[in-house]
Amino acid sequence: MDTNNYSGCCSNMKIKHRDKNGKEYKNLISRLNRIEGQIRGIKNMVEDDRYCVDILTQVSAVQSALNSFNKELLAQHIKSCVVHDIRKGNDEVVDELVCTLQKLMK
Repeated sequence: MDTNNYSGCCSNMKIKHRDKNGKEYKNLISRLNRIEGQIRGIKNMVEDDRYCVDILTQVSAVQSALNSFNKELLAQHIKSCVVHDIRKGNDEVVDELVCTLQKLMK
């Protein structure tokens, strides 16, 4: 495992360094770009006086896309930040993870 990928990860500064050319970064940005486009589409639907149910359907799709983004980011966080911090003896990261999961599951 290349520990350079995890420098500063979940440290006191709460920074996660991502390789801007890496697959993880590109995947997250791609997902966010799609979600941003969906949001613009919903705005246009409201401006165009589209039927409420059609708008609600699109909002549901955005919520699903955001949930998928959260799952991907959370999985990457556990595999990198959490594992790295536990290996360094920082067991407090488990409490942080539990708190984060509780917030996501509201």
